[in-house]
Amino acid sequence: MDMTYDVVVIGAGHAGCEAAAAAANMGSKTCLVTMDMNKIAQMSCNPAIGGIAKGQIVREVDALGGYTGLVTDSTAIQFRLLNRSKGPAMWSPRAQCDRNKFIWAWREVLENRPNLHIWQDTVRRIIIKDGEVRGVETMWGITLHARCVVLTAGTFLNGLMHVGRVMVPGGRMAEPASYGLTESIAEHGMEYGRMKTGTPVRIDARSVHFEDMDIQEGEADFHKFSFLDNGVRHLKQLPCWTCFTNKDVHETLRKGLPDSPLYNGQIRSIGPRYCPSIETKIVTFPDKTQHQLFLEPEGETTQEMYLNGFSSSLPIDIQVAALKKIPAFRDMVIYRPGYAIEYDYFDPTQLRHTLESKKIKNLFLAGQVNGTTGYEEAAGQGIIAGINAHINCHGGKPFVLGRDEAYIGVLIDDLVTKGVDEPYRMFTSRAEYRILLRMDDADMRLTEKSWEAGLADNRRHQLMKSKREAIERLIGFARNYSIKPALINDTLERLGTTPLRQGCKLADLIGRPQLDISILAPHIAAFQRELDNITDRREETIEAAEILLKYEGYINRERMIADKLSRLESIRIKGRFDYNAIQSLSTEARQKLTRIDPETIAQASRIPGVSPSDINVLLVLCGR
Repeated sequence: MDMTYDVVVIGAGHAGCEAAAAAANMGSKTCLVTMDMNKIAQMSCNPAIGGIAKGQIVREVDALGGYTGLVTDSTAIQFRLLNRSKGPAMWSPRAQCDRNKFIWAWREVLENRPNLHIWQDTVRRIIIKDGEVRGVETMWGITLHARCVVLTAGTFLNGLMHVGRVMVPGGRMAEPASYGLTESIAEHGMEYGRMKTGTPVRIDARSVHFEDMDIQEGEADFHKFSFLDNGVRHLKQLPCWTCFTNKDVHETLRKGLPDSPLYNGQIRSIGPRYCPSIETKIVTFPDKTQHQLFLEPEGETTQEMYLNGFSSSLPIDIQVAALKKIPAFRDMVIYRPGYAIEYDYFDPTQLRHTLESKKIKNLFLAGQVNGTTGYEEAAGQGIIAGINAHINCHGGKPFVLGRDEAYIGVLIDDLVTKGVDEPYRMFTSRAEYRILLRMDDADMRLTEKSWEAGLADNRRHQLMKSKREAIERLIGFARNYSIKPALINDTLERLGTTPLRQGCKLADLIGRPQLDISILAPHIAAFQRELDNITDRREETIEAAEILLKYEGYINRERMIADKLSRLESIRIKGRFDYNAIQSLSTEARQKLTRIDPETIAQASRIPGVSPSDINVLLVLCGR
């Protein structure tokens, strides 16, 4: 049995699946090692994909040629487009998925990838010689030789679960932790720390009084995650439900705080600030009398439901007693309690933008081992690590996305430049160019780049090109077609917008906030014919064209700013200076620049503690 590979991926979570698929699709002989083939791409926490900023990442992964979007579309049991009341830069897709069907859809993808082998085992040690990866050793004494290794071990590295004062080793409920891996890397100079995350109780739907909850239906329009023309959702669409905690719930929770691992000293690591446990909420916000909860289905046929907003590691009896003070849960029966988990992560400032370690050649890290939280952040890192692992094996230019090209670029740049002091979660506010990083145009931004690198296939590339041509035709028509007042003024007055005094271009009318293409097209026969000529992904194409017309000024202004700042990205300084010898830099800047060793002036400017005056010193030394 040949156990020699180009790329070995450790862990089959969301990062590992994307990394393995990417490397294999690009032509690398790849092995994906997982403890349990029945838990591939397991949704350890919420059975949902997407959300604010996270949905944009999934669309970017899809545009690059990944599979998270396709798998989500095929297993969705509810879809919603969040932030519809805001501008398109804030629109974010989100889907509830059938947890088990999600796993099997991913297995079908992976088991049918040429060049990809799945090996069920536990990696105990990464083999490193002379500062370079040589392979891995497993629990069964197998050696998998590899030119590159991608570590995507999630929460399994020395994982420890907490419920009240009970502590159980494990990577997640009912699954063993991974031992030895952290140490085999740390002995080669990689620094690591501990983080914490948590998950809520799972509730039996048969015990819930839904009449005491508010229903939250999904949406059924054309929006989805994948840019491929992969049809409509075929699973039964289910609602979510909402309710609130109350004073009695909070009082019961407070009684359990002395036994809370978060407050009795049992857990010392830092949890995600933006997804706090219920006990953290009542301590942080003592004056709030209620917190909203979302009860979400775990699948199309199962009775198991997920209580979003009630992550907890309090004792089981406290969790149950508190929830029973909510009318909808007065007769509640649970499948299992909420719990917290502590795990090892590696300081991501030790990585390059390719996600390769600076200290161990051909070792890549992706996902929660880099201090992030979320399936989407993991998938985004995974596909970049997989692409670059293949490149390291077979040659090529490093594949790196800029902050003005993708949320994935923002994510990775934040990690390797700033590091983390808590589990990192993506938000639209982290991106300074979010008008350029909309969900509607991820394919326009990234598919060409991925196709040139060898990942996105010809079908995806041709679909992107045909969509771009259709968008350009629509925009060209709107900019050149003159419309007369007599044709449209009645409609404009009825909609409360200023009538025309003289003819104008159709694009000027589309730019008005009260108007859109669907309103104007029925009044302009020539325009309607243009729209009718679009038969492939019609709604998606029209929406993309309308966004470009309506927000052209904002988009152009942000692109101008991005291009101006990109000049600093072209000034490479890695390996150019001995920062400790530059006395005109501040002490903090010398320390930070030495530790991070930035690639460019632009990256140096984003390092916390490096001031504008420090950047000016470097520019002078560069002769600028």
